[in-house]
Amino acid sequence: MWAGLLRTARPRQWVKNVLVVAAPAAAGELFTRHAAVQLALVFTLFTAAASAVYLINDARDAEADRAHPVKRSRPVAAGQVPVAVAYAVGGLLAVLAPSAAAVLCTPMAAVLLAAYVGMQLAYCVSLKHVLVVDLVVVATGFLMRAMIGGLALGIPLSRWFLITTGFGALFMVSAKRYSEAVQMAGKEGATRALLTEYTTGYLRFVWQLAAGVAVLAYCLWAMEEGGVAKGSLLPWRQLSMVPFILGVLRYAVFADRGTAGEPEDVVLKDKALAVTGLVWVAMYGLAVVGW
Repeated sequence: MWAGLLRTARPRQWVKNVLVVAAPAAAGELFTRHAAVQLALVFTLFTAAASAVYLINDARDAEADRAHPVKRSRPVAAGQVPVAVAYAVGGLLAVLAPSAAAVLCTPMAAVLLAAYVGMQLAYCVSLKHVLVVDLVVVATGFLMRAMIGGLALGIPLSRWFLITTGFGALFMVSAKRYSEAVQMAGKEGATRALLTEYTTGYLRFVWQLAAGVAVLAYCLWAMEEGGVAKGSLLPWRQLSMVPFILGVLRYAVFADRGTAGEPEDVVLKDKALAVTGLVWVAMYGLAVVGW
């Protein structure tokens, strides 16, 4: 049962919570003991909150999952984890994560974590059946991950940071949905309730719009005065626009082909995209330290 609970918590998805370092990294406030402790803490708490949602979702969908050719092997659907136990553990984590954040982090971090749990549970119950709202909720989950590190450390969040991150997340989410729609075209048994209600043309429009807004916001952010130490050898933040735009264009290739599945898989499997991402990280890092 314990192994089943761990599987239901989706350890493979925990990598998404690395986004908690996004705001501190953008502000150049990563390398202090206080920052390291707080970020490790919010990473753990966000992981617990996300796991709570997975447990409750699988408990709620157990009957439907048993009729699915793939999902029936999930621990709750397969009977490895009793439904009552999944509900109990999920509910406990859903309460403990925001409560611990209120004690160990900042009030705003606790509020955001509680809002994340509430939003995701509402998504599991009803919002995943609402057109457009389902895309926004999933993208907002990524945005919340990127925000909580800054809130935990008391770092002001730039409006450009929020716009770039939010629309970047929407770009990846809608590209993934588009890929699923393309692959399921003409087939029975869509894996998502709303997938058959979206047209591929609409999903293409969403990811193209989101990509354009993300690129524009990042360019405005990079060109904005301030945020780079004086005496830098080169305008690294402005130069970082090049790998950022190239990365978006490269990712759009997979979106256009209908092969943009899990974002982490796309990045890790494509060497050109991975190298572009590393170059962007290096350039932005140089901008932050003022080298």
